[in-house]
Amino acid sequence: MTDEEYMKLAIAEGEAALVKGEVPLGAVVVIQGEVVGRGHNEREAGNDPTAHAEILAIRQAAQKLGGWRLLDATIYVTVEPCPMCAGAIQQARIKRLVYGIPDPKAGAVESLYNIVQDERLNHRVEVTVGVAEDECRALMKRFFRELRENGG
Repeated sequence: MTDEEYMKLAIAEGEAALVKGEVPLGAVVVIQGEVVGRGHNEREAGNDPTAHAEILAIRQAAQKLGGWRLLDATIYVTVEPCPMCAGAIQQARIKRLVYGIPDPKAGAVESLYNIVQDERLNHRVEVTVGVAEDECRALMKRFFRELRENGG
């Protein structure tokens, strides 16, 4: 599968979050062509500030593989990771991060910080930006439009 096809899986996770009234971020972790982890935001449902799409996908991948080091993994995320998620990606030793759109208010890969490529840390992550950008942006716009329409 291509980056675009894996990103479509992450977008589907984001759509699942949207249906639940969550901010529609989705993530999938892939190793050697196999999806080993997936997640979407569940902060509201679980009353858990750490229940971000990336964290849930990384946890699932680590449990499935029986180890916390995801050395050959690529994580696909609809929106640029926040500082917590960028830190988790770096700590999990994920090889590559692919995301759709930047997050100018909380992004920790290019917008506000660059945690995943900081030379002071012991692991750096390859980054690809802008995959399925239009679809990722449309999903976020839909969420905020619906939020405004419903008085949120």
